[in-house]
Amino acid sequence: MSGTPISSIRNLGPAVESACRRAGIEDAETLRALGADETYRRLLAHGTRPHFIGFYVLHMALQGRPWNDARGKEKEALRARFDALVAERRSNEPLDGIEKILDEIGVIDPSRRPH
Repeated sequence: MSGTPISSIRNLGPAVESACRRAGIEDAETLRALGADETYRRLLAHGTRPHFIGFYVLHMALQGRPWNDARGKEKEALRARFDALVAERRSNEPLDGIEKILDEIGVIDPSRRPH
């Protein structure tokens, strides 16, 4: 790692740094260049379980703000972006288990099928 550690960004600790490394994001400079949405998209693609607070904290951290600083409409907008990223990820995942069986017999909503 040649850049600044991700954990040097306010409110981002070793767990976030480790998850970012698994997603190919090695340093704070790369994380900042990608932005919160793309970083979170990559984290989800590399096994991070979706959690709104993690997404929210990432946004606040990149703005240099306290982790719980957003309120009202700003927080609602972040929630909508989070939900969109999670839905995007889910739409790209293959069906498995009971969902695969239900799809085979024609009871899965076509919008849930992978593209």
